[in-house]
Amino acid sequence: MRRPANPRTLSTPGVAVPSPRAVGALLNIQAARDPDRPALTFEGVTISRGELAARVNRRARTMAAAGVKADDFVVVALPNGPAFLEVAYAIWGLGATPVPLSHRLANGELADILDLVQPALVVIDDTGRAGPWPVLTPSQTHDARQDGGPLPEIASTHLKAIASGGSTGRPKVIVDMAPALADPDVPLLGMRPDDVLLNPGPLYHAAPFGMTCFALGWGLHVIIMPRFDAEETLRLIDRHRVNWLFQVPTMMHRIWVLPDEIRGRYDVGSLDAVVHIAAACPSWLKKNWIDWVGAETVWELYTGTEALGGTSISGTDWLAHPGSVGRVLPGYELKVLDEAGQPCAPGQVGEIYFLPQRGRGATYRYIGAEPKAKGEFETLGDMGYLDEEGFLYLADRRVDLIVTGGANVYPAEVEAAIDAWPGVQCSVVIGLTDVDMGQRVHAIVETADGTLDEEGLHAFLSVRIAPYKRPRTFEVTTERLRDDAGKVRRGALRQARMAPAA
Repeated sequence: MRRPANPRTLSTPGVAVPSPRAVGALLNIQAARDPDRPALTFEGVTISRGELAARVNRRARTMAAAGVKADDFVVVALPNGPAFLEVAYAIWGLGATPVPLSHRLANGELADILDLVQPALVVIDDTGRAGPWPVLTPSQTHDARQDGGPLPEIASTHLKAIASGGSTGRPKVIVDMAPALADPDVPLLGMRPDDVLLNPGPLYHAAPFGMTCFALGWGLHVIIMPRFDAEETLRLIDRHRVNWLFQVPTMMHRIWVLPDEIRGRYDVGSLDAVVHIAAACPSWLKKNWIDWVGAETVWELYTGTEALGGTSISGTDWLAHPGSVGRVLPGYELKVLDEAGQPCAPGQVGEIYFLPQRGRGATYRYIGAEPKAKGEFETLGDMGYLDEEGFLYLADRRVDLIVTGGANVYPAEVEAAIDAWPGVQCSVVIGLTDVDMGQRVHAIVETADGTLDEEGLHAFLSVRIAPYKRPRTFEVTTERLRDDAGKVRRGALRQARMAPAA
């Protein structure tokens, strides 16, 4: 069913707001205005603004008693649920910085990230996984005897710190240089305080975390899910008259391939904005969504956790520029450069570079990595080209990066884990096209005799890397995968395996 044209526009993320308040105070501000209004729904249970603010304030005071103070890093490694968001807001309430992590990280990965972050506190269900760092379970951060009233308003120096796999095989942490400030009366992206937002994605990812938390602070009714389920997503849209849906292309695909009779059961006519992020969306899939919910409803954001820059495109513009991810967002400069650092002509593929108008280093800093730059411009490593009108097209998500189900997998990190398995002489991990996940992680493993105990290797990897990073398919070879300098022609290996399928 197609609806009348959507009057909203997708405005610029990150634009300065006129009357900023500390993010940690936003829930208190909204609760004071209407304490009984719905704030957060999870698995059929709705928490009001007043109840949510009080729970956050009690958690903040409990964590303060545990030693958390302004500008500390506090790790949140929990499954999706109200506790994740309450703990995050409590951290902001103390002027500290939340570090959201997947609760499914392997112990080695978690330990590496904690060593980089040096947290004042880790909030996690299994406290034994925190190693030497101070730790509380989520229930231990909520002392009902604590005062539920507002705390003194203080803004964290850094809004958030997001962990990411590293291209060198080691994790890195991306520290947001923006202070935790926002205007409770000026929602961005065209949101309205009476809107309903559904986030079906994991809260430890930067975009779902940021959008969900800010929507709560702006007074929206936010719905989260324990995990993505295609039909349940449609049911929630219908049940709660959802206006905003944030998802990745894998979610879009799984919804689209539901049988027609299942998709037809649910009314999605309330949707004003379907925003997809995190990975390239196949053109056929995007066109089907545009035909289903309307071109004015479908929006795409291309950016990175580093917030170096980005682009956006509406469904209407996409129909005129199919395959594009849009024009550069206001507040940023965009260049596509060749290997010599010279600007590429329209249609010529090069590496994509951004520069915030506030200058290099204004949006982020790394812990555990160094940025890649040409002059003042920095890159995420993505390749693409511009057309004559300044619309950007991605040629490859990254040179080596695998994007599977909207999650980033760095081959070096997976290869390092595989190479530790006895009998493996070398491994090369590539992404192969997958109709459901966008790309699947595929491992080519070199052994001396051409045999591989896949079951044993699966068990070995299960305690070293997160599930989404583990190869879905393996092949074994006796041929040398790397030359004497340790170099590998990863693109050629991928192409050889793509050609038969094509």
